[in-house]
Formats: sequence, C-alpha cells, structure tokens
Amino acid sequence: MFKEKEGFKYAMPAHFGGGKFDPDAKIIQNAMGLSISYETDRDLLEKFIPEGFELLKPQVDVTFNKFTQINWMYGGQYNLINVSAPVRFHGNKDELDGDYTLVVWENRTAPILGGREETGIPKIFADIEDLHILKPHYATTVSYEGNTFLNMNFESTEKVEGEDLERLKSQFKTINTLGWRYIPKVGAPGADLNQFILYPQGLELEKAQLGKGDLKWTELTPMQNPAQYHIINSLASLPKKKITQTALIEGKAILRAMAARIIE
Repeated sequence: MFKEKEGFKYAMPAHFGGGKFDPDAKIIQNAMGLSISYETDRDLLEKFIPEGFELLKPQVDVTFNKFTQINWMYGGQYNLINVSAPVRFHGNKDELDGDYTLVVWENRTAPILGGREETGIPKIFADIEDLHILKPHYATTVSYEGNTFLNMNFESTEKVEGEDLERLKSQFKTINTLGWRYIPKVGAPGADLNQFILYPQGLELEKAQLGKGDLKWTELTPMQNPAQYHIINSLASLPKKKITQTALIEGKAILRAMAARIIE
C-alpha cells in the first residue's frame, strides 16, 4: 500500500509519488514584465486588505510578466498578471514590509496549483495575451472565455541606464511577496488553513525602460465569468486617480518557493 516517505514533498494526487524536499531549491526563469501603478481611494482599497496589515499607500500595482525558460517546467513558459498593494505586516512575531497579493491570473494550470496550495498566492486562470510589440508601443489584453476584462498599454520614452539602472537593480533584488493561504473546510463553513505567507522572490534586472502607460478594467457579468466576476468588478470599482509609475523590465526571476514561511 502507498505510504508517505519522511522528508518528501507531495502534491495531489499524492499516491503517485513526490520528491525529496530541498529547502534551497530555486525557481529560475527569464522574465519580461510590464508594470503599471496607480493611486486609488484608500478607504476602498483597505476593504481588501486583511486585519494585521497596514496599507502603506493607496496604490494598486498591476504587472504583466511573461516567464520563459523555466527550470522546473523543463523550459516551459506562461504569462501572468499580478495585482498587489504595498503593505506592512504587524504580527506577534513578524513585522515586515512587502507586496500583498490581491489576485494573480495565470494561463497555465501547473503554476496555479503550486502557488495556491504551497505558498498562499491567490492564483486563478485567465487567457493572457503575449505583449503586442510595435516599438515603442507595447500592449496586452486579459480575458476569460472571450470576454476581455483588462487592457494594458505602454509607450516607451527612455531607457534606464547608469546609476539609475543600478538603483533599480538593488530595488528588485529582494521582493517580499505576501499571500493569504486560505483552505476552506470540507462540508462546513470556515477554513481548515488560514495563514499569511511570506514568499521570498527577487529579480536579477538586466534592462529597464520608462514611459507612458495606462490600463482599463472592464466589468463582467456572472454569465461572462461566473467564478471571477466579483473579483474583476471589485478591482474595477477602485478609482484610478492618477498613474504613478510605468515600466518595462527584463531580467531573470528567482523564486524561492521552498523558503516560503508562515508569518505570525
């Protein structure tokens, strides 16, 4: 009969086997990202920030990433949309600044499953277009079953070089990604697991461009996206007061999933 091995890591369906846990394992992948940040209403944004966190500024950060040459996917690739807000966590043991993940959309199943179950990142599925590029213009769209709910557009105006690039490299070297690992009970209200997670990440930045960018959220109906419309419409309800930063970056993402930990 199947029996778990000590020191092994498993994922469902566990009975087909797992692998030895390696705390030093790293996810390494090439990354091309388009990031657009905007100021919004503090009170409205705080409705989506759990108790125990302090919103550092009323800002929503939306980032498109195309990941390629991924080591654990044996050279595979996927696209991602990450939506987060800058926070400080005040716990009984831990106090740290980071990016609280509101939602992540990805267009492949494998990274969704690992991110949700193992590191508490709220990942869900969407169709995410590769960047459409006609330099200096870049654009992407995100949809579900043919219904577009996010458009991102960027026009590059300057390359980041010299000391400014070195400053950006230092900024991206360590990223505290914070998630809420919420696993509901079976056949009952409430949660079997209810934990805040630190998922340490970083980016070895190689190139960066600044420019003018904008994005548009489009509300969907339950018929158009029954499982996600409330998420999309909640983000669409946040006023976009002004764009605070737009950037196009390239480099190598280093994700330390096995070094993720519960924060308290």
